[in-house]
Amino acid sequence: MTEPLANRVIAIAEARELDVLASLLERRGARVLRYPLVKIIDAPDPAPVLAWIRTAAEGGYQDLILLTGEGLRRMLSCIERHQPALRPPFLAALQQMRKITRGPKPARALRELGLSSDLPAAVPTTAGVIEAVRALDLHGRRVGVQLYGDEPNRPLIEFLGSAGAQVSTVAPYRYADAASDAAAQELLERMRAGEVDAIAFTSKAQVERLFRAAPAEVVLAALAATSVAAVGPVVGETLAAYGVAVGAMPESAWFMKPLTAALADLFAN
Repeated sequence: MTEPLANRVIAIAEARELDVLASLLERRGARVLRYPLVKIIDAPDPAPVLAWIRTAAEGGYQDLILLTGEGLRRMLSCIERHQPALRPPFLAALQQMRKITRGPKPARALRELGLSSDLPAAVPTTAGVIEAVRALDLHGRRVGVQLYGDEPNRPLIEFLGSAGAQVSTVAPYRYADAASDAAAQELLERMRAGEVDAIAFTSKAQVERLFRAAPAEVVLAALAATSVAAVGPVVGETLAAYGVAVGAMPESAWFMKPLTAALADLFAN
């Protein structure tokens, strides 16, 4: 049987693992257009990150909500660059905290340290995290929250505050533009011209970057002419908020290999 992705033109917006995703698609016969839209960079000022880590290392938080695996890894790299002596007490404190994770990626980052999630959200979204902790008694609990990029996540913070928690947030990384507006507009033009069979998004920041590159009606017209794939619910919800229909998304495992399989299923059907 012919592979469903054979000779399909797939645009990918991923930057950090660009070659990994491209290789997965190319092995299935796809022609890949690389358009990395955003990149992840460290927080411009490490001082607030280190202050939060020191508080954690001193037992300042009873609960820790990890929204991304990238965030935990960036905190550890911040420690190694600026204050290596913090690593042992920080890891010891992580063992003692109740660890709440949004989805499989932060849980995987914990496993890399020999730790595990105490309470994984069933759905890897802010709403999923809120639902996971809703039944907990948070009154007076000291809760640390590692943010997604530098997004303040007011729904989560406000929920925790209303439940009586004392909340402290940390933003160890942020997203920055990886592609010029001209490159993003070139991608949009190729989609509008029917040259792209599908575009795959692996973070909400990529979606937001594309909508910053051109007027909304231009971006929507380009996406309407192309099948759209999302790596998971957060990206899917972001696309839906812009009015974009998602044609392919993994059902339960929100990684690149399942994303590739979802694209193959889309074109097989």
